[in-house]
Amino acid sequence: MSLLKPDLREEMALYRQGYHRVAGLDEAGRGSWAGPVAAGAVILPLGNNGLKQALDGVRDSKTLSPSQRERLYDVIQTEALAVGVGMVPPDQIDELGIVPATKEAMALAIARLPSPPDFLLIDFLGLPRLGYPQKSIVHGDALSLSIAAASIVAKVSRDRLMVELDGRYPSYGFASHKGYGTPQHRTALDRLGPSSIHRFSYAPVRAAMQGRKLKADD
Repeated sequence: MSLLKPDLREEMALYRQGYHRVAGLDEAGRGSWAGPVAAGAVILPLGNNGLKQALDGVRDSKTLSPSQRERLYDVIQTEALAVGVGMVPPDQIDELGIVPATKEAMALAIARLPSPPDFLLIDFLGLPRLGYPQKSIVHGDALSLSIAAASIVAKVSRDRLMVELDGRYPSYGFASHKGYGTPQHRTALDRLGPSSIHRFSYAPVRAAMQGRKLKADD
């Protein structure tokens, strides 16, 4: 699915039905061992005939390089009608679970739009409690341009925060792996134990805590 070029078919079908503020929604950081889960909400100007050309190159963020994402993030900020970002910190992820926390991040992203959407296009998840008309799309970030744009906004926003957090926790390598489960991260966890921004409900973090406890008991 990642080889597909996202388009505006879903958005334009809704536009013809009278929905002019369609928000695409996607998340970043669900699988990370540390840091927040982030969500982006993007409303595109569907009446702009040059929109597809302006956003040429926008894809599922996972298929893009960091430099491509940064460049397209700036393009999206310029071209979009509205952009919102929501983040839920690791302690809330531990308390709620990752799926409810991801939905909460999406709700926050919607709340931070300058004005509310009239329809939601969401990558995979549903947000029925919010009360908006909506559609969940499997592999939505590969199919819908609004969702792909939201995936870039979420990813870049979260990555920038993880680079900042690397300055506070410099021994973990957050600036390079962004909290995901790389060998470098696992080595740092085993050596240092978890930091306050790790997700203690995640198995590798619990294992690192247990390993340090066993060493302390020896």
